[in-house]
Amino acid sequence: MTTPKHAAWLFDLDGTLYVPLPVKLMMAAELALFGAGKIKSIGAFRKEHENLRGSDSHFAPSPYSEQLNRAAQKLGCPQDELAQIVGKWMQDKPRKWIRMCARRSMIAELRSFRAAGGKTALVSDYPATGKLKALGIFEDFDVVVSNGEPGGPTRLKPFPDGYQIAAEALGCSAAECLVIGDREDADGLAASRAGMAFRLV
Repeated sequence: MTTPKHAAWLFDLDGTLYVPLPVKLMMAAELALFGAGKIKSIGAFRKEHENLRGSDSHFAPSPYSEQLNRAAQKLGCPQDELAQIVGKWMQDKPRKWIRMCARRSMIAELRSFRAAGGKTALVSDYPATGKLKALGIFEDFDVVVSNGEPGGPTRLKPFPDGYQIAAEALGCSAAECLVIGDREDADGLAASRAGMAFRLV
């Protein structure tokens, strides 16, 4: 078996390990039919994510919490109420569609790399554990670094924090890491800033 060029592969999740468009379309339809009253809340939450992406500030305990806080303030609703809406419509309900839209060839590559002795990490700007379990690949990662979960970064991509945390946890240098993601402006730029190689999906 050929020795991998890099000791570690660091994966993005959304759009990288599953095909995003069908998931978005199915969730848009489901939301329109069964959660129309929640569209404004989810839109406000998503908008704050993009606002935070452009900020170089560190947010404790996480950018996810800051995103919830900012969106809740603008909507004039309790933060815990918004957290329940977001959890239901952006984390729980999409899982069935994510499972159906898995990038099976990418997952096969991931498993082959691990079988050859490679180390793997998942770095996500959103909570990732539930989605990874839906895909059946949670156990395929040595490290999971996700915004909104313990040990996550305090800045979003394209800042390199999440990938740097993952590399340190794996015991690998930047030169030993390959970042695999679907956005050059987020994953690619974060990889460049971390001094890591990048592969666009």
